[in-house]
Amino acid sequence: MAVFTPVTEQQASELMTQLGLGELTALNGIQGGIENTNYFATTDQGDFVLTLFERLSHEQLPFYLFLMKHLAEKGIPVPNPAANGDGDILHTVCNKPAAVVNKLKGQSQLSPQAIHCTAVGDMLARMHLAGKDYNRSQPNLRGIAWWNETVPVVLPYLDEAQAILLQSELAYQNHIAQSAAYQALPKGPVHADLFRDNVMFEGETLTGFFDFYFAGVDSWLFDLSVCVNDWCIDIETGQHHAERAQAMLSAYQSVRPLRPAERQLFPALLRAGALRFWISRLWDFHLPRDASMLKPHDPTHFERVLQSRLASPIKLCT
Repeated sequence: MAVFTPVTEQQASELMTQLGLGELTALNGIQGGIENTNYFATTDQGDFVLTLFERLSHEQLPFYLFLMKHLAEKGIPVPNPAANGDGDILHTVCNKPAAVVNKLKGQSQLSPQAIHCTAVGDMLARMHLAGKDYNRSQPNLRGIAWWNETVPVVLPYLDEAQAILLQSELAYQNHIAQSAAYQALPKGPVHADLFRDNVMFEGETLTGFFDFYFAGVDSWLFDLSVCVNDWCIDIETGQHHAERAQAMLSAYQSVRPLRPAERQLFPALLRAGALRFWISRLWDFHLPRDASMLKPHDPTHFERVLQSRLASPIKLCT
């Protein structure tokens, strides 16, 4: 989330009126994130989030928006895109594709304990199962094809040791992706970016998942690995936090038990999750876009996470 495209109060007010969401009373840009323009829009009917999509196209966006609507209708606590009188949930603001969703209650839990990880694991599994019958398909646009395209772009910014690590891990992940075991992993719509700041809590109660704009069809194990790599590590060192990981994995498996092949590939997918975000953070950090509220994340964080996963693989009992 950031502000790349300024939106006036008049423009936002006209959209909220078209959507039947009431009279705009406040509009504030959201700091954080690196992909889209986001505003909190408050009306006399409630609180909403207005998003202008800076990279995703009108053709790509229905997958994300209708996925959220599908999950919301299945009882998963996610933002529900607002429709106009014609039933359209994809709109246009400042010549950019846009959407308005309800603002979830609560706040992000940035210092999670085991009880929070339990709630995330449980809801993540429920979300995966709820998406099984979603009738649209789109690949994970930040999946391995994008890694292969982007690594040559960021390599010039790395020292020799970093370049060796990045290239060797990419080669390993290409090898894993071509294996029969990987190809057989259960797949479906995944969030693919379910970090601490994309989940809301009121106290110890999970109130919702949001920011689905990296979603795509990928292995559920990859989605789980991305979660473990954020929720179940020490932020300062990148080291694994066993208690939180056990809480998340146990809760997830109480809803959807992992298959033997998933257990076998879990260490490799933890590495894949770390690699994906190391690459994207290198790209965002060294090749930033202009924005009025933009703070690229430190790429060395996921370099440390990857090194930790290599040094101390986390294995699940078969």
